[in-house]
Amino acid sequence: MLGLLGAPGHLFLHCGPLVLAPSLVVAGLSAHREVALFCSGHWGLALLLILLMVVCSQHLGSCQLPPCPWRPASTSSTCTRIPAFRLLSVLVPVACVWIISALLGLSVIPLELSAPTEAPWFWLPHPTEWVWPLLTPRALAAGISMALATSISSLGCYALCGWLLHLPCPPPHACSRGLSLEGLGSVLAGMLGSPLGTASSFPNVGTVSLIQAGSQRVAHLVGLLCVALGLSPRLAHLLTTIPLPVLGGVLGVTQAVVVSTGFSNFHLADIDSGRNVFIVGFSIFMALLLPRWLREAPVLLSTGWSPLDVLLHSLLAEHIFLAGLLGFLLENTIPGTRLERGLGQGLPSPFTAQEAWMPQNSREKAAQEYELPLPLQNLCPCIPQQACCLCPLPEDPGNEEGGPAEPGETADLLPGFGEQYPRSSREELRPH
Repeated sequence: MLGLLGAPGHLFLHCGPLVLAPSLVVAGLSAHREVALFCSGHWGLALLLILLMVVCSQHLGSCQLPPCPWRPASTSSTCTRIPAFRLLSVLVPVACVWIISALLGLSVIPLELSAPTEAPWFWLPHPTEWVWPLLTPRALAAGISMALATSISSLGCYALCGWLLHLPCPPPHACSRGLSLEGLGSVLAGMLGSPLGTASSFPNVGTVSLIQAGSQRVAHLVGLLCVALGLSPRLAHLLTTIPLPVLGGVLGVTQAVVVSTGFSNFHLADIDSGRNVFIVGFSIFMALLLPRWLREAPVLLSTGWSPLDVLLHSLLAEHIFLAGLLGFLLENTIPGTRLERGLGQGLPSPFTAQEAWMPQNSREKAAQEYELPLPLQNLCPCIPQQACCLCPLPEDPGNEEGGPAEPGETADLLPGFGEQYPRSSREELRPH
């Protein structure tokens, strides 16, 4: 319902760098306990995996290999080279460490997952197989709190993925459409008896940053693979043989990317401003403090109504929800100029100042990335007016005639606009 109403997409326009950056930092730092717990099973496997991922993605990331070394040179005038080490910087290390752990007998698997099970090769889930979800007031309160927390987390994933792939900030219709599909997936998962819903994942976005593969075909193939695993419990059970230190090593590298991206967003705003220093420090510290305080408090939170206690306790225990909520409230209530907040002069989104320095073809390509799939574009006129927030708005005819102005034409008209980004950042965004 949040996605269909379109409210998160429009609220996202008011989330500047001082809202997204603390949320990303907290999202990355909040997973350190789980990463340490997974890696503690066998630190040797975890360190080996981290070393291989760093070498493949960073040290050998620029090494490119020809796609078909056996192809004769006369068949093609140009030979496209593939960064194989970067594309396989996660898959190959995981496979190598997985095999090494199996050969040495170091498979660290929980007992509840290592127990032999007679899983069928094919299984078609249906709603009547298990009992229906128990919709008690306490369960609804927990579900509402998780929906709010995962919505904020997913919006942060959308912005993070676009930033890492050098694309503009997602438009409101893309955010609303993504949250609607995640909610629909959670409803279907609950009807089929799954204890978990669907939401965007920060480790997956960190993996996208390492391999730099943002193609929609990759997402489609991964979705089909997940469907195949859901229909074959025997194949899905194979994933439980992955040692936990391997998962901990992957999380350690991908969460580090999330943290560093959060810190890199601080340069979009005036970080030397006392206002911004307070917002960043207060949001990050309180988002890490309150959940720890709730875990160690001698007396549980009690308001006299059990569902309200569950709702408040669930929300206050979510790091990224607290960081996003505190950052949003402080950012939009404490006075500050748009240039100080990192929004530029009259620019609506936190990354529009970056978009202004992008070439025209890059902006057009970025707009295509957030469009509906081609078979669904013809259905936009048939969508009810209440759900039009899920479709892209028609382009401004003024922009179609003359096109957007080049940065050099308007940079001098906006005082301080050209100084909010260092020269090195502008040069990287210009066409080579």
